[in-house]
This record gives sequence, structure tokens and C-alpha cells, in this order.
Amino acid sequence: MVVVKYSKWPRHAPVCPFSTEPHVTLNRLLRPSLIIAALAALPVGGALGQSMGGGGNLPYSDTETRTKLDEPRPEGGWKALANLLEALKPGVDTRLDPTPSQIAAHIERLLNAGKTQEALEMIEKREAAIKGQRGTDVQLMFQHARALAALDRVPEAMDIYRDMTTRFPELPEPWNNLAVLYAQQGELDQAQSALEMALQADPQYAEARANMGDIQLMLALRTYQNAAKQGVPGTNTKAREIENMLKESQHR
Repeated sequence: MVVVKYSKWPRHAPVCPFSTEPHVTLNRLLRPSLIIAALAALPVGGALGQSMGGGGNLPYSDTETRTKLDEPRPEGGWKALANLLEALKPGVDTRLDPTPSQIAAHIERLLNAGKTQEALEMIEKREAAIKGQRGTDVQLMFQHARALAALDRVPEAMDIYRDMTTRFPELPEPWNNLAVLYAQQGELDQAQSALEMALQADPQYAEARANMGDIQLMLALRTYQNAAKQGVPGTNTKAREIENMLKESQHR
């Protein structure tokens, strides 16, 4: 099973955790992952691997504000000696509770680092904490779907993406990622329809346009393969040519 590869958050907009009319730019799916996913669902060769983009915490400074998402600072020297003298006293955690934006950024780092289960646990904890509050954390929904898809819980991920496309049809990214999951399952017509909606939401969405081109090639490949099975002359050659085009596009 392939792992969907995403770009880092944020790309063009700051984190906007709550919104009933979201105007954020969600993590957009990179084009090669759709090719890999759909090729795996077609009888055109072996499965190909991919990885997720890396991410991590920045080094802290003495002046930065640390939250409970951060590990306690390592201590040494006279500070360590002072701590020994204070060992019998109750400890005081001076770190602040993280803001919603800090939580979202931390989840993003976990997802980008491939720590998907840890990210999912934090997502579910955050969802429980904000349950009943006014508005919707759109980014958290998107991250939840990403985590589920990466853990091969595809039906659950698709349910969230579908919910997002219903409630926030103006966001192209859920449509785009939904198309990838359709392609993984070989549902190319559904993938094409989802990409059409992504481009309707944002005609300048370059990744969705590139994905649409790949999907159209895959649909042509499927047509030629079916024709070849029926003995139509020349269709085997055309199918191989398209397969080579897709493989070359995947490595660009």
C-alpha cells in the first residue's frame, strides 16, 4: 500500500483553526503520488514506493515561549545542583498550554515526520476537547483524513474528505486528495469527477490540473487495454506507450 505524499502546512496562508467559511489553503497533494496510487490499481507493473516529506521542531532558545507540547529543557551545571536541592519539593511545570495554532503546527510536524499514529492520537484528543464548540476546525479535519489514509484506514479517510467536500466545496484540496484515494482503488471515473470539482473550486490549482492529465492518460490506458483484450490491432502498442509516459511522469 502506498503512502500519500503531502506538502507542508502552511503554504500560502496562516493557520485558521476555526471557521464556518474556511479561507485557508490546505496541504496540497503532490502529483507523483496520484500516479503511483493509480498505477498500483492497474495491471501495468509492480507497486512503487514513496515517502512523506520530513519535518521537525526548531531548536529552542532561552527566550522562546515553550508549551506542554515541547520536552522540558535539559539542565546541567549549577542549575542541576539546584534541582537536586529542590528534589523533595513538588515540581512546577512552567510551560504554557499550547494555542490551537501551535497544536495544529505540532500535528503537522508529526504527519510530515511519518509519526502518523502519534499524530492521530493528538488529533482525536483535540477533537474531543473542542467537541460542542462553535465553528469547525477545518485544518484538523483535513489532518485527520491524512492520518487515516496513511494508516490504511481508507474508507474512514474518504468519509471525512466527502464530508469536507459537502460542507466546504470551495476548498479544492479535499477534492484532490479524495481523487487520489479513488485512484488507489482503481475508480478512475470517480477520481476524474473529484478532480473536476477541485478545478471548479480553483482553476489555478496546478497540482489538480497535472493530476487530471494523469487520470486522463490512465483512462486511455484502460481503454486500450480493454481493446487489446478484444483483439483490436495496434492497441497493445498504444497501451505500452501510455504506460511508459506515466512512468516517466512519475519521476519528474
